[in-house]
Amino acid sequence: MRRANMEISNRLFQMEIFSAVGTVAFAFSGYLIGVRKHLDILGIVVVALLTAIGGGIIRDVLVARVPLVFFDYTNLAIIAGTLLVSWLVGLHKRQSRTLNRLFIIADSLGLVAFSITGAQVGLLFGLNAFGVVLLGFITAVGGGVVRDMMVNDIPFILHKDFYGTVSILVAAGLFIMDQTGWVGALSLQLLFLAGLLLRLFAHWSELALPKIGPDSAKG
Repeated sequence: MRRANMEISNRLFQMEIFSAVGTVAFAFSGYLIGVRKHLDILGIVVVALLTAIGGGIIRDVLVARVPLVFFDYTNLAIIAGTLLVSWLVGLHKRQSRTLNRLFIIADSLGLVAFSITGAQVGLLFGLNAFGVVLLGFITAVGGGVVRDMMVNDIPFILHKDFYGTVSILVAAGLFIMDQTGWVGALSLQLLFLAGLLLRLFAHWSELALPKIGPDSAKG
């Protein structure tokens, strides 16, 4: 019994780490989008905030749970710290090519980290495979969709890379690991690393799902 409690505690601790990583990464990507779109300070803060917490709020609404950010300041402090550091190091002064690379890396980190934490919420609520994968997917892409719509862009997930598919695979991977009893600190880290490498490989190799339509053959 004690060993089981320790395993649960270690697992939840890992999820807190992934949540922090995802929050930093998505706040950072929101900051970069705000800079790219030439928003003012308030605009950058709003975009970064919604990118980092939007998916989690949507997820929590679906499971009838009060979003954690409404009564815990941890994520808000992480977002504030990320924005402050981003400003202090002068990221807004970098060349657009550098900003684009940083955005892809940050967005990939957030995608994979939140896919895992979102799927874990589904497991805690005892959902089936569809529910677990859906919560992981929504947590990972929800904030990015809100971000892109706010700056009048087509949401990244609808037309770019292997983006949403990576989230689905990572969340499904966690569900399978949970069902087979393979979840542990090392396996979670390997899942995170595998998801991140897949996302970056898909981007740099321009891997994408096939499109349907008369112009799809033209790419």
